[in-house]
Amino acid sequence: MVEYESMRDMGTGAQRTSPFHVLGAGPAGIAAAYALSRRQPKPEAVEVLEAAPVAGGNSASFMIEGIWCDFGSHRFHPVADPDVLADVKALLGPDLLLRPRHGRIRLGGRWIHFPLKIGDALTRLPVPFAASLLADTALKPLRRKRTGAPTFSSVLYDGLGATISENFYFPYVKKLWGLDPDHLAVTLAERRVSGSSVGKILGKMLRMLPGLRSPTTGRFYYPRRGFGQISEAMAQAAEKGGAAFRFGTRIRRIEREGNRVSAIWTGDDGAETRHDSAGVLSTIPITTLVRLMDPPAPPEVLAAADAIRYRGMILVYLILETDRFTEFDAHYFPELSIPISRMSEPKNYNAATEPKGVTLLCAELPCDPGERWWSMSDAELGEAFCGWLEGVGLPVKVPVRRCETRRLRHAYPVYDLGYQANFETMDEWILGLDGLINFGRQGLFAHDNTHHAFAMAYGAVGCLAADGSIDREKWAERRAEFARHVVED
Repeated sequence: MVEYESMRDMGTGAQRTSPFHVLGAGPAGIAAAYALSRRQPKPEAVEVLEAAPVAGGNSASFMIEGIWCDFGSHRFHPVADPDVLADVKALLGPDLLLRPRHGRIRLGGRWIHFPLKIGDALTRLPVPFAASLLADTALKPLRRKRTGAPTFSSVLYDGLGATISENFYFPYVKKLWGLDPDHLAVTLAERRVSGSSVGKILGKMLRMLPGLRSPTTGRFYYPRRGFGQISEAMAQAAEKGGAAFRFGTRIRRIEREGNRVSAIWTGDDGAETRHDSAGVLSTIPITTLVRLMDPPAPPEVLAAADAIRYRGMILVYLILETDRFTEFDAHYFPELSIPISRMSEPKNYNAATEPKGVTLLCAELPCDPGERWWSMSDAELGEAFCGWLEGVGLPVKVPVRRCETRRLRHAYPVYDLGYQANFETMDEWILGLDGLINFGRQGLFAHDNTHHAFAMAYGAVGCLAADGSIDREKWAERRAEFARHVVED
């Protein structure tokens, strides 16, 4: 691999031959490379360093039995930043489909349409469940709020009441993050729950009514060749603009001279290569970024990195010999009695009719290395998957061809009660380094959508000068915007 050497120190404004380096080729990294490749005047070079063999990260797509599959359920939401949405539409053209959302969720032991619809909720919710929900709404002004430091559970309980909290949100988040709701930070409620009050939920349901909804309400964008087609198209456009993607590249360490990041070292033991850098845009996990620093980060920063956790996940793909299993794109399972959190049927996302006689189901199983599910074989997980579906009234009555799995170690950031202090310790130290800007879902420990990751990348590039210096005041303003992102389900 070519080594690059600076002509002058960073920040002098002199012409340079060193490239900008983007760490990680997930959605945020790809969008950063794309934005850099379109800047005028263009930078000398842009290199994207990625350990995986392909672009896209957890938002990539792949084929199983001729069916495009994702790492779980992914959608591109119409509420994306207008510039981001316009770029995605331009890149994919007619391959970007606008599809109706058609899912189901288990509430009170019954299947209810998701997103929630007023008519469906009125006719399908069990009477005791509906009565209890109405009572929670009516008695909200009289409900005694919980005291003490706010947590995920206290905010949801105060806003929604016991019925929806205890029957949906609490068991669902306990399954996703492996922690009791009382041990999860309030940030999770602010950024992960768009309907944090009964009024907000009713408002979303009303906006689904004919005459009140916009052309994109209750719909989502999805590419013909899987969600990863978005990242693939953007990466190809970045390459045409001059960006170079270095796949299969392992970052060994990040060299810094005092408070200035100066180079990236890649390779294996005994065969390292130094890459002088005009500026580093990092989208890798913030914990990894901290641990790669050379000289090492201060002890308190490394201790904070050790205290931060990510939740893993197993994706279980069950290949069935039938055209379609159900008409629904996704099923949500809040009950703790079934370990999976969501199931999707990829052919229902892009309305694929081919191949004939085969479909597959993708189950999302929150699980960390060391837990019993993690060490199970594909066949064992497939058998368990069928049993779980049987238990919720969705028996598999067609031949099962086989089962495949994918395992993700960094699926979700864990917002436990101590995460904020640990994140801020790392974040504040990183913000003090020149020549480095940190962003993205993994970089900012943000459980965001892909369109949020794109917006973060565009914002980061917009704060970067040609000489690699960063407009810190502008970046602080963009960071404040990112903190207000709310995840779209």
